[in-house]
Amino acid sequence: MKILFIVLLLNLSCTMTSNSNLSNDPKLSIHSFVCEDINGQSYDLSQLKGKKVLVVNTASKCGLTPQYEELEKLYGLYKDSNFVVIGFPANNFMGQEPGSNENIAAFCQKNYGVSFPMMSKISVKGKDMHPIYQFLTQKAKNGLEDNQVQWNFQKYLLDEEGFLVKVISPQTSPMDASIVDWIKD
Repeated sequence: MKILFIVLLLNLSCTMTSNSNLSNDPKLSIHSFVCEDINGQSYDLSQLKGKKVLVVNTASKCGLTPQYEELEKLYGLYKDSNFVVIGFPANNFMGQEPGSNENIAAFCQKNYGVSFPMMSKISVKGKDMHPIYQFLTQKAKNGLEDNQVQWNFQKYLLDEEGFLVKVISPQTSPMDASIVDWIKD
């Protein structure tokens, strides 16, 4: 019973808001979700209305981990231009994010000076996939396409209305022209 309670509690770290009127819209918006940030505080994604959003699943022990530096640079350059990066730590790929939220936050600050919002560690695939990633990966929910999270640092671009517009490969640099030009457009 204790394990079931813990699993249920973990699955609540990112949920849909109850006041959303979703039945009139065939696709959801990222603004429909409330998540838990890396410090355990509620983070209502509706506060991102009017901003372009890059959502990325992160890991501290991955060959792509240096992308934190580029994500922070991108965020620093465009955060005042209605753009935000949201990081979701996940341990779905070869155990490359084994740490607790506290360990992850300390690692990100110490090594990369991360100032963009980081959420609590979640699952981005499998039976315990969190609702935000169900939205990002299922066409029935995002209205754009079905996709799978291929690896750490896969990027999702969402427009000012919170709708998915593009999925970017994990290997693509956050500073790639396809991302920067989209932010500037």
